[in-house]
Amino acid sequence: MSDKAKQQHNNILLAVAGFSIVVIIVALIGFLALGRDPDLIQGEMEVEEYRVSGKVPGRILELRVKEGDMVQAGDTLAIIEAPEVEAKMAQAKSAVDAASALEQMAQNGARKEMVQSAFQLLQQAKAGLEIAEKSYNRIKILFEEEVISAQKFDEAEAMYKSAQAQVKAAQSQYDMAVNGARAEEKRAAQATVGQARGAVQEVMGYVKETVQIAQMAGEVTDVYPKVGELVGTGTPIMSIAMMDDQWATFNIREDQLKDIKVGQELTVEIPALDVETKMKVTSMKDKGSFAVWKATKASGRYDQKTFEVKARPTEPIDGVRPGMSVLLKQK
Repeated sequence: MSDKAKQQHNNILLAVAGFSIVVIIVALIGFLALGRDPDLIQGEMEVEEYRVSGKVPGRILELRVKEGDMVQAGDTLAIIEAPEVEAKMAQAKSAVDAASALEQMAQNGARKEMVQSAFQLLQQAKAGLEIAEKSYNRIKILFEEEVISAQKFDEAEAMYKSAQAQVKAAQSQYDMAVNGARAEEKRAAQATVGQARGAVQEVMGYVKETVQIAQMAGEVTDVYPKVGELVGTGTPIMSIAMMDDQWATFNIREDQLKDIKVGQELTVEIPALDVETKMKVTSMKDKGSFAVWKATKASGRYDQKTFEVKARPTEPIDGVRPGMSVLLKQK
């Protein structure tokens, strides 16, 4: 082989060797770089919300807030016009007035005129008894002396007993007029008044529902009806997000859970705010067979399920909003 051919052969060998070395170096660098890069798990900030709705159907008369407004507990949010409730209130108050009048009548007893009339009847019955008693005593003496027949004596005795019964009846009527209604009737009248007042309290509860107030502080996220629209019982009027009650939710495959436990603190990044913060894992649960999972049976392993992991900030985060991405890096 000539010197020129040997030189070309050596050059080819050197080129192949150099290329191989470059490939090995690049592969090694890539392997080391990939080995250092952590797995990136993306989550999302969420917030607790509650819906404002009323117990009574009606028409939206006024909306005191709009989307984006911050409200405090007790603030008026909306006013509902419900004429039917006002009518029921008038009926309930009338029922209370009627029941109170009946209860007062039972407590006061009969009128003075009725008492006076019963007293006069009692006096009349006593006068009749006095005459019947004198007649009976005279007839009895004559009967014992055999001056009159037994029939006359029996008639006088019957008249005397009848007069006694009339006095007792008149006395009962007079006592009833003086004493008024029986205790049972008075209690029944009082119960009727209590029932009517309970109906008023019930309607008052519905009246209060025509003015919707905030139960807890938060931010109005959605307002559903417009002024003038009808809403039914339980129809949502608006949603309020409690901005102080936030957490992040991550969907993590089970093969990435080995270093994550309930109560553990995680270091996360919120790209929208360009901050890193600490969050504490509060719950972990299986998302079920319908959730995203990774099939690995083809490689002789197992199907990997997805778990929902929730974590709450250990300290308040300024500017954080629901829906912001949260990044968790795993080594």
